[in-house]
Amino acid sequence: MIQGLFREPVGIDFSASFAAGLRARLTGQPPEAMARVTVLVNTTRMARRIEAALVADGATLLPRIGLVTDLAPLLPPGDAAVADIEPLALRLKLTQLVAQLLEAAPDLAPASAAFDLASSLTVLLAEMQEEGMDPAALADIDTGDLSMHWQNTLRFLTIATDWMATDGTLTPAGAQALTLDRLLDHWRSAAPQDPIIIAGSTASRAPTRALIRATLDLPQGAVVLPGVDTDMPESAWAGLTDADGPGQQDHPQYRHAALMRDLGLTRDGVARWGDAVPAAPGRNALVSLALRPAPVTDAWRDEGPALDGIDAACAGVTLLAAPSPGAEAAAIATGLRAALEAGRTAALITPDRTLSRQVAAHLDRWGIVPDDSAGKPLNQSAIGRLLLHTADMRGQTVEAEPLAILLKHPLTQAGGDRQTHLKRARALELGLLRAGPCPFPTRAAMDAWMAKKDPPQGPDGWSRWLADLLDALPAQPGTAPLVAHVDTHLALIDRIVGTAGDGTDPAWSDPAGRAARQVIDRLMRAAPARGDVDISARDYARILSALLQAEEVRDPYSPHPGVMIWGALEARVRTADLVILGGLNDDVWPGQPTPDPWLNRAMRHAVGLRLPDRSIGLSAHDFQQAAAGPEIWLSRAARSAEAETVPSRWLNRLQNLLGGIGQGGQDALAAMKARGDGWLSLAAALDAPVAKPGPAPRPAPILPPDLKLDRLSVTGVETLIRDPYAIYARHFLRLEPLDPLRQGPDARVRGSAVHDAMERFSRDLPDDLPPDAAGRLRSALAVTLEETAPWPGARRLWLGKFERVTDQFIADEIQRRTKGRPQHAEAKGELRFDAPPFTLTARADRIDDRGDAVALYDYKTGTPPSGPAQLYYAKQLLLMAVMVEAGAFAQVSQRNVAEVAYIQVGTQTQEVAPKDFDAELVAKTRADLLTLIEGYQSGTPFIARLAPDFLSFTSAYDQLSRFGEWDDTNAARPIHVGQP
Repeated sequence: MIQGLFREPVGIDFSASFAAGLRARLTGQPPEAMARVTVLVNTTRMARRIEAALVADGATLLPRIGLVTDLAPLLPPGDAAVADIEPLALRLKLTQLVAQLLEAAPDLAPASAAFDLASSLTVLLAEMQEEGMDPAALADIDTGDLSMHWQNTLRFLTIATDWMATDGTLTPAGAQALTLDRLLDHWRSAAPQDPIIIAGSTASRAPTRALIRATLDLPQGAVVLPGVDTDMPESAWAGLTDADGPGQQDHPQYRHAALMRDLGLTRDGVARWGDAVPAAPGRNALVSLALRPAPVTDAWRDEGPALDGIDAACAGVTLLAAPSPGAEAAAIATGLRAALEAGRTAALITPDRTLSRQVAAHLDRWGIVPDDSAGKPLNQSAIGRLLLHTADMRGQTVEAEPLAILLKHPLTQAGGDRQTHLKRARALELGLLRAGPCPFPTRAAMDAWMAKKDPPQGPDGWSRWLADLLDALPAQPGTAPLVAHVDTHLALIDRIVGTAGDGTDPAWSDPAGRAARQVIDRLMRAAPARGDVDISARDYARILSALLQAEEVRDPYSPHPGVMIWGALEARVRTADLVILGGLNDDVWPGQPTPDPWLNRAMRHAVGLRLPDRSIGLSAHDFQQAAAGPEIWLSRAARSAEAETVPSRWLNRLQNLLGGIGQGGQDALAAMKARGDGWLSLAAALDAPVAKPGPAPRPAPILPPDLKLDRLSVTGVETLIRDPYAIYARHFLRLEPLDPLRQGPDARVRGSAVHDAMERFSRDLPDDLPPDAAGRLRSALAVTLEETAPWPGARRLWLGKFERVTDQFIADEIQRRTKGRPQHAEAKGELRFDAPPFTLTARADRIDDRGDAVALYDYKTGTPPSGPAQLYYAKQLLLMAVMVEAGAFAQVSQRNVAEVAYIQVGTQTQEVAPKDFDAELVAKTRADLLTLIEGYQSGTPFIARLAPDFLSFTSAYDQLSRFGEWDDTNAARPIHVGQP
């Protein structure tokens, strides 16, 4: 005979104890008696654990094990389960309803939040049906003291519940509640005679409480409560439930106390189910006292000093207060590894998924793959990332960076020749996407790039595939019904991935792919609920992201059985020799209750819905059970990546209690911290270098005698003066900085566009300027920007700035043309010196013909170099004057140079020329150049950052020279290239 309410204490393996108790109660009965038992549990994990515990003692028949949330199998034959609507279909229906609300009241939230708000509304409506709340109770809420926001949401909730009632829609929770009503009606008319046992439930939901009461009325109905605290005094236990208020719902034992009160039972009147002994009874008493409700924590002063065996209670506790999340993860991984080495099982329990991933990464250094019960979020799998990335690219102009990410994705061309694809994708990135401004690659841009290759290449299979993809991505529907978005997205994935030669589909063949396909299929089934309403591609991407983020997938390989990572739920059903409670910071454990945008706390209490304190109480119960293991760690990081953290309220209470009950508690607390500091030190030692490396020296390479600097441009001469190491890296190491993939309208693009516009303007109007010269100059710049700067906003901004200086530029240009005419634009020149052997090259922006002389001009969109800077560093124009006077430009006959100047065309327009420009300065410039080149050809070191022009000077080769380990005040260390 099995009947009544039973309890199991904190600190035992509940699954094993339940199995042992069930076997004991069936002793002497035939084997088939076990098969007649029905056990209802709250999670599938507990069901598996009970099965494993039952078979651990030998072969046996198993009971029927089901879930308290799935009661349909208990209905009599012919009584079908209540039909409900798929949760996703309901969310999509409610999205349409919420979208209409946001359209009528746009101040509530942006329109893009419709799906997320519908998700929270789905949860609320499910809770209302689950708790049996009459929607009419919404009208009884007093809104007089509430803000307009809550009054508006209350009106909308009334509309939503009326729609639910009219539509007849049942949430899964509502269907379960109706199924429970049918089951209870059946039990009242024909009570089952075989044992029915509810095991491990905390009775936190109304249907479960109703099922428990009905089960206890059965001839052989039993309920076994897990983790009942027997160390609390009866007065404190009774104070958990307040008939006149919500009670202490954030306390771990509140649900047990409330259930016993409703059943008219006392804690002492509830018998034990098994006879398992808690692992650490003294620690159970300590934790119980630490977790007393806030109104009665004054009991610490009375009961705390009277606690016996504080040393024994805390001997198995390690308190780890890490300085950072990284240090916490490293120390936890080290402790797990040590436990494994000692032949013990170890588990990390934490709701912080970031911490669990960091611990898994640290364990990988030893080749240990932990058994992570949560698996990996589906949105972080290969297929999940591909789905989300392509969803963001659909219907948008293709950009260089997302395209490069797509081409490198492990599933792209996984069904084709992957090696060839990677080789071609790498060449495309270096040759097109990173070579000059190509922020928006198109079929035409790719064809032009391939035609410029040496030798020119025509279309082939891979290039046609990519060109078709570049056409297909922006052609995806911008707005369409949800079904159309799913269909076209799947077709796009098939185009990107391809099909393997054996006919398999690489995108959907592994566990993550199959899970993702199930999500897509579920979305397809639910899509008609959204109706034929068009949604944007961006809204579709948000819906898909929310669905993938909610799913998890386990990797197919076998993890290590001795190292586990569990969520808080596992603390109820599993145990290990070492249990580490990680991430014990407020907002993590316990986490903040999920915000409810529809009902605040007072409104929830008024209509009888669950309060936010309930989730904190459930987390507290998980903590209390996990902290009762034989050996535990309490771990936290004192700082997050942004700021200092606050210890978990339970950890804070435990430390305060130990610190205030006398010297024994203080010594125990100090020992706990010392053990944690030891593990932190050990983990830090793993990463500590044997010897601390010194900073790199400021490099100054010296070329070998057979290697000479024999060619340079006039702009390169300034680089040689300011940062010789950059010349060494570019010309001798052949290292070129890569252009960024994320290209934007930077100064280089603007400068190139202005140069091209000025060249076009000068060639179109070589003589006297007509009256409409200003308009034609603006037109030239507009056409050039259209060709070279594919950013409409930047083009308008630059044209607006240029508009302010156009009239002044034309006035200055008229004065310049009184002295000469622009004769050559973008003219190339080359001057060869014999002693030392050296070639100087240049491209002149503009050369004006002045009869027996010429003038050299260079356009600057930024601030041009000052006159003194031109004399000592920025010698570009002076060097071109040397070249003109030596006849180095094929288009320009050898003549004197009458003037050199920079023409600023930016926020202002002006000319900046070197002071006292004359033939003597040109001759000096020539001599200085030859002296400079001769020095570097004779062994002058190429010193990094020799003469930076300002404090924020940066070089493309700063990382190569390891700038930062040294600074501009450090002496350079000569390095003879080619010598050991």
